[in-house]
Amino acid sequence: MIKNKIIACGIAGIFLLSACEEKKNEDLTSDVNKNGSVETSVTVQHLDSLNDVLVTKHTVWVRGTQFKNLEYRDTVPALGIESKTAENSAGDATTVAAKKDYEIFITVK
Repeated sequence: MIKNKIIACGIAGIFLLSACEEKKNEDLTSDVNKNGSVETSVTVQHLDSLNDVLVTKHTVWVRGTQFKNLEYRDTVPALGIESKTAENSAGDATTVAAKKDYEIFITVK
């Protein structure tokens, strides 16, 4: 009786662990469909100690040709300085001051 319960718990545990397996993202691609798509890149460039520049670039593809390039630049406040650990080629670690970077999240509907 107790053996059956242990076996049942073991089987349930296996099912639970297999359900936690990391799922593959099928939406990722390495090639752009140039027959009809909009390719977008977003970067942040450090302008000075007070400002960063958000650069958004769009490339419009129509029937295999590059139809149009669009670029937008917006000045946004800099996030300041943070301390980071840096390592040189000899493996020596030191604390350095570096500008904070924005995180970029994109929602597509």
